[in-house]
Amino acid sequence: MKLIYEKSVKGRCGVELPSSDVPKAPSLPGNLLRESAPDLPEISELDLVRHFTGLSRLNFSVDGNFYPLGSCTMKYNAKILENVAALFSTFHPVTALLPDGEKFCQGNLGLLYDLSQLLADITGMDEMTTTPMAGAHGELTGILMISAYHRKKGNRKRYVVVSDSSHGTNPASAAMAGYGIITVPTAPYGDMDMDLFRKAMNEDVAAVMMTCPNTLGLFNPHIREIADIAHSFDALMYYDGANLNAIMGKVRPGDIGFDVVHLNLHKTFGAPHGGGGPGAGPVGVKSELVPFLPLPRIVMNDEGEFEVQSENLESIGRVANFFGNFGVMVKAYAYITMLGREGLIKASELAVLNANYLKEKLKKYYELPYDLPCMHEFVFSASRQAANGVHAIDIAKFLIDRNFHPPTVYFPLVVREAIMIEPTESESKATLDAFVVAMAEAARIAERDPQALRDAPVSTPVGRLDETKCAREQKVCFTG
Repeated sequence: MKLIYEKSVKGRCGVELPSSDVPKAPSLPGNLLRESAPDLPEISELDLVRHFTGLSRLNFSVDGNFYPLGSCTMKYNAKILENVAALFSTFHPVTALLPDGEKFCQGNLGLLYDLSQLLADITGMDEMTTTPMAGAHGELTGILMISAYHRKKGNRKRYVVVSDSSHGTNPASAAMAGYGIITVPTAPYGDMDMDLFRKAMNEDVAAVMMTCPNTLGLFNPHIREIADIAHSFDALMYYDGANLNAIMGKVRPGDIGFDVVHLNLHKTFGAPHGGGGPGAGPVGVKSELVPFLPLPRIVMNDEGEFEVQSENLESIGRVANFFGNFGVMVKAYAYITMLGREGLIKASELAVLNANYLKEKLKKYYELPYDLPCMHEFVFSASRQAANGVHAIDIAKFLIDRNFHPPTVYFPLVVREAIMIEPTESESKATLDAFVVAMAEAARIAERDPQALRDAPVSTPVGRLDETKCAREQKVCFTG
């Protein structure tokens, strides 16, 4: 690594600073002075540019590589969305909360208000809040509103029901809100076992949290029945919107029985997921939960002006400062208005088409535990390859050598040696075909030369790492 980073050559300089026009400061006490001058690198501008450009080429990015990352929806982020977001870069979110600040940012407040209306229409909800900063934050916000709803009614609810294939944030969010978790196993047909679900439901259940389609990429045909059963116990239905990319414009969660929904704007509506953020997790609710929406809220007065509502005794209060990550909201607004209703429908159709195309092309090479038409993603098992000592992680590492980001592996946990693939609607047939070739090659190598896969990747600056050791013995500072 030293050869990569050590570029300093004595006497080289990439910048010429003007003479200082600041008066010289009085002498500092000796105990505040360095013993020696800082060992700063001496490097030309050209070498510096080449250094950082070279480092950037070592990174995977959705602009340069295909990300078939199941559950994460790494679609391409159109550059026009970035340009539109930049138009609003001078807006500081505190402006609207200052005295008389609302009049200075009517356009910004109007954008958030209109976006909320659009998202409510897309999801079949009555009202939205844009405040939550990411999907899991939206989950917690939604569960806190459900808790407030039951408290107001005098219900003494203690549990939240989740599927065993749910995102791990579902039970975590419910637990953070003080609920116990009832987990319902997946049936052989790939959805929550209906018989076990019926047995799990009782008067103590506050909510049922579901992802539909689920993490196996399957749309639950019993969803209306599940909602009816939940509502018969005065439990609410919570929709994890991580997979809305498969059904937007086709099915509205509010129309099939859901009472609360969170969305991952940084997944479904234009901005790529991952990379540490920023995210955005707006939450929509049916009318009976509107009083509990977090503050502040944007409302329109009788004159058509936008105001900030900061007081409401029934609200769960603040869950974040301001109105969420505004830049992500701008991109989502631009994405929705640019595509329109028909465009959103087409995006879902292409996401589902691409996933089914890959599934059918590759299922002769990998075991398909649930051989059904999928939605936007699907899950293979590498159990066939495991018989030769090759595991899902080995196939993932091999794909790096073929310039593909690895799919999600070992999730969901209900599939042994899981390989979860989501192509999104962004990718062309040519890209998908190239991915098929690489996956088929991995399957063939697993039969004739398993060690080659266990050694992958071999084309990267750093080879196969001990992932357990990396997690337990992190070294976050470069020491040369």
